[in-house]
Amino acid sequence: MCQHTNPCPTAEAVDREAARTVATCREQGWSLLCNGVIVFEDTGEILPDGTMIEPHRGPARHALAA
Repeated sequence: MCQHTNPCPTAEAVDREAARTVATCREQGWSLLCNGVIVFEDTGEILPDGTMIEPHRGPARHALAA
């Protein structure tokens, strides 16, 4: 999915949350990353294959961005 010059981490990578945000819905508390991962304010995630990752730490960096 990612078409950046320096490709973002894939959805399977350990650092998948480092991918760039392509869409955000602050009202609902989620962001879509360019690797297809949906991340939530509580740091839970949904991977492109439907796998759910439970929240795993404090507020996500993308949730704090202005």
